[in-house]
Amino acid sequence: METLNAAELLAALGHESRLSVFRLLVEAGPEGIVASAIGDRLGLPPATLSFHLAHLSRVGLIRGQKESRFIRYCAEYATMDELIAFLTRNCCQGASCLPKTATCDTVAKRRQCGAADT
Repeated sequence: METLNAAELLAALGHESRLSVFRLLVEAGPEGIVASAIGDRLGLPPATLSFHLAHLSRVGLIRGQKESRFIRYCAEYATMDELIAFLTRNCCQGASCLPKTATCDTVAKRRQCGAADT
């Protein structure tokens, strides 16, 4: 991952509403959630939610798929994984300094960590 790409992703997550949407979709798993349910859960009006979903989609953190009259959104786990790897690559010159990161340093471990946190 390039630094500029990481900066775009972090900037997108730097807004409280977008971070809440992304976290909700991460927690929802690969099945995702329809837009109206996201708005209901987070208390976001449709226009505001649409703006934030479009931003997160544009940078590649989430994707939407049309289902009948609805759009189902889900997190792009590969993008999230690349960002986490970019942020923690060569941390402390390879020393074990981040205990929470070490317990989730692979995709499989991250899936277990996420399940344990809920």
